[in-house]
This record gives sequence, structure tokens and C-alpha cells, in this order.
Amino acid sequence: METDRIPQSSGVTDTETGISSDSEIRGRSRSRKKIVVLIIAGLFVFMIFAAFYDGLTVRRYRVGTDKLDPGQNVRIVLIADLHSSIYGEGQKSLVGLIKKQDPDLIALAGDIADDREPHTGTEMFLANIRDIAPVFYVSGNHECWSYETDRIKAMIKRYGATVLEHDYRKITINGAEIIICGVDDPDIKLHKDIWYDWEQEMHEAFDGLETEPGYKILLSHRPELVDIYREFSFDLVLSGHSHGGQVRIPFILNGLYAPDQGLFPEYAGGLYRHGVMTHIVSRGVSYNPRLPRIFNPPEVVVIDISGDRPPQH
Repeated sequence: METDRIPQSSGVTDTETGISSDSEIRGRSRSRKKIVVLIIAGLFVFMIFAAFYDGLTVRRYRVGTDKLDPGQNVRIVLIADLHSSIYGEGQKSLVGLIKKQDPDLIALAGDIADDREPHTGTEMFLANIRDIAPVFYVSGNHECWSYETDRIKAMIKRYGATVLEHDYRKITINGAEIIICGVDDPDIKLHKDIWYDWEQEMHEAFDGLETEPGYKILLSHRPELVDIYREFSFDLVLSGHSHGGQVRIPFILNGLYAPDQGLFPEYAGGLYRHGVMTHIVSRGVSYNPRLPRIFNPPEVVVIDISGDRPPQH
């Protein structure tokens, strides 16, 4: 007995069985590949944009202490390594971002001026932050390299900022007793005689500080000298200088290279704890198009010091 056979054809779709033709399968495969390629291309464009983004960002840290009463808070905005860069007319972008943080104190941790750039950007910046909050400044290496450190410091004082030179001030903020200390950059030795000893000056200025009541903050441009800072009774140290290590790879590499630390710097930027001392390193706010920052945008650092007991170490 013969049975009828249905001829099979690769160019025909059997609507009852739902079998697709080879050409339809190939078409769907090509569409999927196009979608994958578009997704990969989109991710690549996004990564390039993120890598070279040079707009100002805000980075926040919270530091707890039992030297403030519960509920007390002191907010500091930390700016480092401006290098006289300009962010809009009258530094509008940078100053506006600082204002928005509503700081109690503005800390300038060196290289606000530069040894090669004119001081125009620095003066615009100082003129427009003076009414936001009290401003405290320490020198950086580039100001020392300018060989006009005294002139720069006089300019900064004219705009109402306090210049700290291996000394400190006692202030009260929101009912909290704060001791704000500061040191010149070690390259201030370029302006001193041959016998100048930067570390010895620190001991002369801050030995015995532990007997003073209050929360103690040190402004010092260089993060790599942290072992020296640990010899004293500082609760918080604020630094710059490292420029974020210039090149970062998120979650993998915090910084590629930093001045005076070399490759893979330990203190490229961020928060570091050394026993009871907290060390915060700004990645800086300068941007040089000849030396782009990668995954490392300029940052305004906001630090909230809060009245509670810090984590135990």
C-alpha cells in the first residue's frame, strides 16, 4: 500500500508545524548579531565618555568622632591642586558647587596657585569663596617652585583666608571645638637657609598638642608623608598632591602614577585610616588637556565630621 509523501523544501515554512525556513533562521541570527554589535558599540562610547569626563564631581566622606557631642556636625569642603584652573566666568561652576554644599569651613590643601600659570584663576576663586565660610590655606610644591611664595601668601590673605605655616588656630564651629593646623610644603626649603629642617619644625609646632581639648585637623599638601603625621595627635589629615594617580581603572586600579610616590601610589585619593587618625586625600580640581585624567574627574571633597564614636580598629 502506497502512502502520499509531502515533499520537503528548505524554502517553505510549514505553518501548521511552525518549522522555519533556513533563510528566516539566518535572518534572525543576523538581527541578533546587529543588536549585540550595537550594544557593544554603545558601551564602548559610554566607557570613552566616562574615561575622559572632565566635569566637576562631588565626593563625600563621613568621619565619626567622640570629640563632638552626639548630633553635632562640622562640614568641610576640601579643595586641592587648583593650579589656577578656571571653571567658567568668575569660577562660577566651581564656586557654585562649593556653595551648594553649605560648608562650615573651606580647606585649601596646596597648589591653589601655580608656578607657570598666571594667578587669575586663583584670585577669581578666592574672591568668590570668601563669603561662603572661613577659609584656611597651606602651600603646595608648585607655589614653592614659583619662588614667589610670600607674594602668593599675601595675595591669599588679602582675600580673607587664613594662611597656616607650621602653626594652628583654635575655632568653634556649631558648638564644637576645632583645632585647625597647617604646614608649609616641604619645598618651602627652597626659600630657607641650608639648615632648614621641615620635620623639626613640625615637632616645634605640634608637640604637646595632645593636651589641647578639641578635634584636631591637619592640612598638609603631601599624602606620602603620613608616617610623620602619625607621630602627632591629629584626628584628621587633609592632603592633595597626588592628582588621583592620573589614570584609574574603577574597582581595579586606584591610581597609576603620583608625584613623589611613583607608579601605583598607595595614597592616590580617598579615605585611609591609620589607627585613630583618618587621612583624606583629594584627587584635586585641576585639569590639563595636555595630560588628561582618565576615569579620574576633578573633585570637590565634602567631609562631614559627626559626633558619634568612630569604628574601632
